Amino acid sequence: MQFSESWLRSFCNPPLSTEQLCHALTMAGLEVEDIRPAAPPFSGIVVGEIKSITKHPNADKLNVCEVDVGEAALKQIVCGAPNVRVGMRIPAAQIGAKLPPAFGANEDGKAFEIGKAKMRGVESFGMLCSARELGISADASGLMDLGDAKVGANVREALQLDDTVIEVKLTPNKADCLSVFGVAREVAAITGAPLITPAKVQIPAAQNRILPAIISAKNLCGRFSGRTILGVNAKAVTPEWMKRRLESAGQRSISALVDISNYVMLELGRPSHVFDLDKVHGGLDVRWAKAGETLKLLNGNTVTLDENVGVICDDAGVESLAGIMGGDSTSVNLETTQNVYVEAAFWWPEAIQGRARRFNFSTDAGHRFERGVDYATTVEHLEVLTKYIIEICGGAPGPLDDTIANLPVRKPVTLRVARAQKVIGLPISSEEMQAIFKRLSFAFTTTTDSITVTPPSYRFDIEIEEDLIEEVARIYGFERIPALPPKAAAVMRTRPEVERSQHFLRARLAARDYHEVITYSFVEEAWERDFAGNVNPIKLLNPIASQMSVMRSTLIGGLIGTLKYNLSHKALRVRLFEVGKVFSRDASVQDGELAVQGVSQPVNIAGLAYGNAEGEQWGVAKRAVDFYDVKADIDALIAPLKATYEAAADHPAFHPGRCAKVLIGGEPAGYVGEIHPKWMREYDLAHAPVVFEISMRSCQKMALSAPQVPSKMPVVRRDIALVVNQNLPADTILATLYAAKSEVVHEVSVFDVYAGAGLPQGKKSLAFQVLMQDTSVTLTDEIADKSVAVLVAAAQARHEATLRT
Repeated sequence: MQFSESWLRSFCNPPLSTEQLCHALTMAGLEVEDIRPAAPPFSGIVVGEIKSITKHPNADKLNVCEVDVGEAALKQIVCGAPNVRVGMRIPAAQIGAKLPPAFGANEDGKAFEIGKAKMRGVESFGMLCSARELGISADASGLMDLGDAKVGANVREALQLDDTVIEVKLTPNKADCLSVFGVAREVAAITGAPLITPAKVQIPAAQNRILPAIISAKNLCGRFSGRTILGVNAKAVTPEWMKRRLESAGQRSISALVDISNYVMLELGRPSHVFDLDKVHGGLDVRWAKAGETLKLLNGNTVTLDENVGVICDDAGVESLAGIMGGDSTSVNLETTQNVYVEAAFWWPEAIQGRARRFNFSTDAGHRFERGVDYATTVEHLEVLTKYIIEICGGAPGPLDDTIANLPVRKPVTLRVARAQKVIGLPISSEEMQAIFKRLSFAFTTTTDSITVTPPSYRFDIEIEEDLIEEVARIYGFERIPALPPKAAAVMRTRPEVERSQHFLRARLAARDYHEVITYSFVEEAWERDFAGNVNPIKLLNPIASQMSVMRSTLIGGLIGTLKYNLSHKALRVRLFEVGKVFSRDASVQDGELAVQGVSQPVNIAGLAYGNAEGEQWGVAKRAVDFYDVKADIDALIAPLKATYEAAADHPAFHPGRCAKVLIGGEPAGYVGEIHPKWMREYDLAHAPVVFEISMRSCQKMALSAPQVPSKMPVVRRDIALVVNQNLPADTILATLYAAKSEVVHEVSVFDVYAGAGLPQGKKSLAFQVLMQDTSVTLTDEIADKSVAVLVAAAQARHEATLRT
């Protein structure tokens, strides 16, 4: 929401500087985002009047004008504007005038200075300016028409350009401040300065034509007010004062009728719509749309409607999208429109919320109606609209038709004085609170210990006691509330020794040369299908973008998307990881402080490696990263926990022959492997990235360390080679060996795998290293051999293994 300071001060003018006023607004919850001049600096430009025009003797598109600038002699100025005419008052830049940098700058960066010039042989003693050349707006279609401004007056004074534009960032609950008058009402409450309420007008009917309107959907529209105006001049020129205020609010002047509607919306907060009356067939009906109905909108889009969208229709069909945008078929046309119907309505916020976003656009009207617009002032604001239309476009107004179907009931809200004092932390008296409510124009009654407020019709955010406490706090002044330390002693809770923090695990992966990324929890629906096999993901009702329409159930899609981005920027070696929530349907999850009913939200940790295993260097030969490199990274991540890996082929994201299920403590924790070849082709990857995704909870577990007596005795090593079935995992045999080992066996590990000549069909050889040590005596060969024999016997009994000779 932006507006000029002078526009705001026309309703409430507190004795504060611009900076003080903006600070007061910010501290009351209306954050001022920007303060800037209404026009860039320029000088030497006055109001001139064109007295005569002659064609340039040497140029077809130029005219030689005699211009009165308030001096004794007329100025000869050459001009090429298409709209130049005798009697027109325009900005005239005299010799020595400086135009703003928006128009042009010299090589040294200084503002453009007007000098005496010859244009095709004719001397020109100045320049006639458009609005763009003054930096006021983007309009460069012709000279700026200053209407009846005083000749010779400084243009900055004539147009009141020594003004400030204020831009306010409003929170969604402050719909009452989506107008200049609404902000002024807040300024009056904050500062105590008097509020100048716009004078109420009542336009008498000059003709009897009524366009009948009915409300068929009472849960869509609560009040529908309108009137006909016959004989308007659609080509009328919008007054300069109105254009300037619209431009200060970021609105481009379009036509008089549209500008008037926009002006009333910005000043009073009332969106409205103007129909071409002659294009309306029969009467109007406000109802819910029917499935399959279509409507061509003013923006040129044709939308298909359903039963959840409100419309205004006539006998010929749908003519307007209720509370959002009008239709093209009944729009005002500058050439043909003579009679209009002006509408102002109250639309239930719940009936408008999210409707525009379904069609991938937004409007100022929808932005206001979905937050709540005053239902009590439709007639009052319609009279203001009528007044401006008659003054600017002419015409004869008809009787005002006001249909009321279903208006909100403002329920009283009770504020307990003691409760407000406790929440705010200050002994604000009941009298002070009552004074605040008076400044806010709230109607209230009091008892000895409470105040009961009836919210006004324009305040849709006052529903519970806490809303009133907030009003008291912000009008009293957040700056006046002291920052006090808590009375209760805060004790830092220690983390259990058997649990590691997420930060600790992130640091471990970073130490392994991985870079952390943070991606959206909202992802493409295709990612869920491709990388999680999820054909029924959790869909968002109002996605922020069409390609971010579902909640992720895996982190892999985000990593692949980030990899693609890096590859497009010429990265050759990529290491990424992410820690984040994933979302899946789970009927067992109930409502709770951190839970959503029916949705499980565990935290996972995922990583991706692509390119060379090592950075390019002279000492190591190039080789692509493989499964075992990433497996080592996982082992380092969870150490001292031990992970086991089982061959897996059922994960949709991974290569069926190069994928393993990760088990930590015997429980499934996740997957690791190469991306499936079809996704390599789909996402245009030259090599297969190796990816893992495991549960964060599994990684955070940690067993307490146990003290061990270091041995002074030497280590004894024995190697054994066992011939086993080809499909038997090495981890399975290792588990058997560890279960059977004696006390002197400290470690058993695989150091070689062989399959080929010299072995029976379907067999492989696994070579194990056995390390043995005693803390008290040196092991003899006899003890070592017996310990190894126990291991071999266990393997033979459990897995039919044989010693390879």
